[in-house]
Amino acid sequence: MAVQTTTQEPLPMYDASKTEPAYQLRYTWTGWPSKQRFEQTPTELLDDLKTLWETDGLRLLEQHWTDEQVQLLFSAKPHVSPEFLACRVKGRLDHAIRSAGLQMPLSRKLGVRSVGDNVTCEVESYIEGQVGRAQFVDDRFKSMMKEFTIVNDDVDLSQPSETKRGRYWYNLHIVLVTAARHRIADTQRLATIRDWSIGIAAKKGHIISWLSVMPDHLHAAMRGNQTHSPDKIVSAFQNNLAFGLGQVRIWEDTYYAGTFSEYNMEAIRRTHQQRRAS
Repeated sequence: MAVQTTTQEPLPMYDASKTEPAYQLRYTWTGWPSKQRFEQTPTELLDDLKTLWETDGLRLLEQHWTDEQVQLLFSAKPHVSPEFLACRVKGRLDHAIRSAGLQMPLSRKLGVRSVGDNVTCEVESYIEGQVGRAQFVDDRFKSMMKEFTIVNDDVDLSQPSETKRGRYWYNLHIVLVTAARHRIADTQRLATIRDWSIGIAAKKGHIISWLSVMPDHLHAAMRGNQTHSPDKIVSAFQNNLAFGLGQVRIWEDTYYAGTFSEYNMEAIRRTHQQRRAS
């Protein structure tokens, strides 16, 4: 009698709960009234919701409520996805409005935009210049390293991903570092990291616009799948790239994740200051 065998998936080598990330994740949330205008702008409700949102991994930084829309700026923990943020912000605010006895429900449509200290062109330029800034002894190796920086001209990160209920601008800058800063000089292994990175992104619903694979680290700028949190995105890259290189623990248990878009934090703060002044 033939013995049946099963092939098991390899156990993950990286666990998001056991990493020590550096991150700077900020998002704006915009909601609109289901009717033409809001009858009131009860901003005190937002103050009451701050503690609840913090239990969700969200910290309210700025707020602006007019009769036409509500605009909120949050910082977020890495386990928070844009879709989760959209759901918790709208759900808690809608409940607070109803509990206050106000008849002014929110529209089903909403907008979530990632923002950061840098704008898109600055992030992409920084990634593009990785090889040029590196201190390589061998000029031939430096020239060869350019093969591992790629750009996808078909990606326009200024355009949102659209769903039935909203629009998402979810742009992430991800940095992975090799364990103990071990330098990879084997071009085949560098090519594997490059090619697998593109494949991992496509499989998970992300689109990479810029990628730079360096001997001891990796940079990627991408439009993320709004259902995936930054820590989930990073874990997928860490584990799948480790598998592609022979199930080797190549990465440190840390990473950097930062949000960005066409607008930076300075522009948002300036806008809010102008609104307060008026």
